[in-house]
Amino acid sequence: MSRPPGESERSDIPEATAAPRSRGRMQIVWLVPLIAVLIGGWLAVKAILEQGPTITISFETGEGIEAGKTKIKFKNVDIGMVKSVTLSGDHRGVVATAELSKDATSLLVDDTRFWVVRPRISGGTVSGIGTLLSGSFIGMDVGAATKARQHYKGLETPPVIATGVPGREFVLKGEDIGSLDVGSPIYYRRLQVGQITSYELDPNGKGVTMHVFVNAPYDRYVKPDTRFWQASGINVSLDTSGVKVDTESLVAILIGGLAFRTPDDTADQPQADMHTVFTLFHDRAEAMRRHERIVDTYVLNFKESVRGLTVGAPLDFLGIEVGEVAAIHTRFDRVTRQFSIPVEVRFYPERFTSRYTAGEPGGRVAGDRRQLAQWLVEHGLRAQLRTANLLTGQRYIALDLFPNAPKATMNWNTSPPEMPTVPGGLQSLQDSVTTLVAKLNKIPFEGIGNDARQTLRDADMLVKRLDKEVAPQALQTLAAAQTALNSANNALQPDTAVQASTADAMQELARTAAAFRTLADYLERHPEALIRGKPGDSK
Repeated sequence: MSRPPGESERSDIPEATAAPRSRGRMQIVWLVPLIAVLIGGWLAVKAILEQGPTITISFETGEGIEAGKTKIKFKNVDIGMVKSVTLSGDHRGVVATAELSKDATSLLVDDTRFWVVRPRISGGTVSGIGTLLSGSFIGMDVGAATKARQHYKGLETPPVIATGVPGREFVLKGEDIGSLDVGSPIYYRRLQVGQITSYELDPNGKGVTMHVFVNAPYDRYVKPDTRFWQASGINVSLDTSGVKVDTESLVAILIGGLAFRTPDDTADQPQADMHTVFTLFHDRAEAMRRHERIVDTYVLNFKESVRGLTVGAPLDFLGIEVGEVAAIHTRFDRVTRQFSIPVEVRFYPERFTSRYTAGEPGGRVAGDRRQLAQWLVEHGLRAQLRTANLLTGQRYIALDLFPNAPKATMNWNTSPPEMPTVPGGLQSLQDSVTTLVAKLNKIPFEGIGNDARQTLRDADMLVKRLDKEVAPQALQTLAAAQTALNSANNALQPDTAVQASTADAMQELARTAAAFRTLADYLERHPEALIRGKPGDSK
């Protein structure tokens, strides 16, 4: 059998057979994109797993906050970054959205605080100076709560005390804040032991409430009876003892501050609890004034000027302060049509103490205080206004015993009861002068003057009559007297007959006296001679 030409040549070439591709094998070229996808997925998952929480912080203003630049720091360590800053829905503030590191998740609790750190001068302290070069950042303070939170309201001022600082916080109630501010120091025995953390106006608008923090270990000196007062600047006071100047430190003079102290008799009390409320006094004298448990109120009715007497002036008993002036009023008596000044005083009976010799018991005034007051008044106890300081004109009320005072009793029918008074020393002097002037006004000086002028005229007439009638006769009498004196003088001159006769007479009297002396001596020796005669005279 013959083949077509060329057929034998094609039959010698084997035919190709299609082999089926195995589905379980993959070409190596696809490994590269697969590995890339796996790496990308792993990176994405890692990024998601390592991504920290996202929070929002609202502020009143966006000053110092920039997206992508402003960092969030805790203890000066970067823990996040602000990603965006937008206006709030009501356009009253801004909302900063920030991303924090995963390690900061446990820090985002309910009472965590955020604030913008800027250069500040407050309460005598300077903070945020480093931000002048590095720019502002958001500070963070971790709270003690356990509840998580993602939306926060930022503080406009940084907190004074960070969470975890040892110490305790207390609350002060005062009438006004004075020159104090957040961060103002608190002193104990002139040592700075704390600061003011915040303050606010009371809802009724009648005072302020301050929160203060006292650092440990000084917080243990705050007791339930501790007194706080304003130590701002220099306190200059004028009282009954003169001029007083008091201050805590130079810092207190410049920026103000507070101080506290516990009275010695209550220093052994236990420590005050945290958030205990205390009264804030204006100065140390007011704060450390003794707080009496028993207070009796009386009214002292004065009928003289009370200029110089102020509320708070002392009530003095024999040099001991036993009370103070509480109020000063005026009263008009419609019956007598006279004004008086009722002064309301607070009397502290516990200040009457008795001290005896060592070893003997003493005690305070006890029993019926009303009966004691009545007894004292019946024995001359009176209230009197007195001047405490001549320089300032300040006055006080003295309780003293006046045994010669008019009889009086306590008026228990009024509320408060009224205690009798006596005029002050100056008032008594003024009354005496007034009485003297009144008596002088009753003297008829005009009539006395007329009588005196009439008497002078009569005396003038008498002088003229004496000059005309009596004077010539008096001159003649004086001339005659002068003549007699001259004659007597001539008679008494030496070598005159009268002088010689007088000398002879005197010699004769001397001889006669000698004879009488001889006779007396003889008779004294011979008294019988008066009867018998002298011996030898028998004839």
